[in-house]
Amino acid sequence: MDGSGGPPLCFPNLNSSCRRLLRPTSQAALLYTLLASVSLLTVVLNLLVVVSISHFKQLHTPTNALLLSLAVSDLLVGLLVMPIEGLRYIETCWLLGRLMCALSPYLSYCLISVSLGSMVLISVDRYIAICDPLLYSSKITVNRVKLSVCVCWACSLLYNGCILMEHLAWPDRFSSCHGECVVFISRTSGTIDLFLSFVGPCGVMFVLYMRVFVVAVSQVRAIQSQVAVRAAPAAKKSELKAARTLGILIAVFLMCFCPYYYPSYAGDDTSTSLPYYAVLFWIALTNSCVNPVIYVLFYPWFRRAMRFVITLRILQPHSREVKIL
Repeated sequence: MDGSGGPPLCFPNLNSSCRRLLRPTSQAALLYTLLASVSLLTVVLNLLVVVSISHFKQLHTPTNALLLSLAVSDLLVGLLVMPIEGLRYIETCWLLGRLMCALSPYLSYCLISVSLGSMVLISVDRYIAICDPLLYSSKITVNRVKLSVCVCWACSLLYNGCILMEHLAWPDRFSSCHGECVVFISRTSGTIDLFLSFVGPCGVMFVLYMRVFVVAVSQVRAIQSQVAVRAAPAAKKSELKAARTLGILIAVFLMCFCPYYYPSYAGDDTSTSLPYYAVLFWIALTNSCVNPVIYVLFYPWFRRAMRFVITLRILQPHSREVKIL
């Protein structure tokens, strides 16, 4: 409460302060515990992915370099975005000041763009591996993938800087009171962003995976009819399994992020003050925790690498040379 006995305020000493929704102590404790658990789980799981791929030389492949980029962005979501957004939702006030109000949405948008860009690169990688396997090793190298990842991160930083230019320059422009951080994107900008950063990339992924699916089916039939060379089935089976797993990864990504773009689908202005925005945004954020769970379920190499990391056997001499695959 403020000094006059009125409604609770975010900043009781300021007359321009926003009103604050006080939660029962038990509810606030439960929400903070849930927030800490999800954030910690996201950080730990993605850190295991980062350490595993970075440490073991056998995992230094083009595809895993893309997974590493995705894991780094998911790690930053769990480490930075989740705590900040959780604090905003639980306290119902923005308590981190004007600078963080400018930078926090920019960070969130950049990490989302990097995740989507990584998914597109993964789709291209699987497309070439399945549809043009003889030239895959010459076309897709670790250095080229690293360059593509750097371009992806740089483009995300630049693109979202343009989208949020007004917000970065004037973060409290749409705030009606002190203790509020509102990000507003007009209908026009939101529609352009929808097509450039979601519909377009998703369309590319869909076309590539439809092509991969058609080729994969034909290869399976060839293997079953023993038309293929005897030595080929194992390699093809491995590539097909990787394509299936990464397809699941992309499908889960789309399920998590489609609701996030609902305001743009509906032709509405996008604003963090919308009553349902927090729900849509948190559905999208959970993808960062789900991705490493998919790795655990479908990648035996990750389970083996995880055991090495957890038991600290990676500290042993020559552990980088251990065969994980």
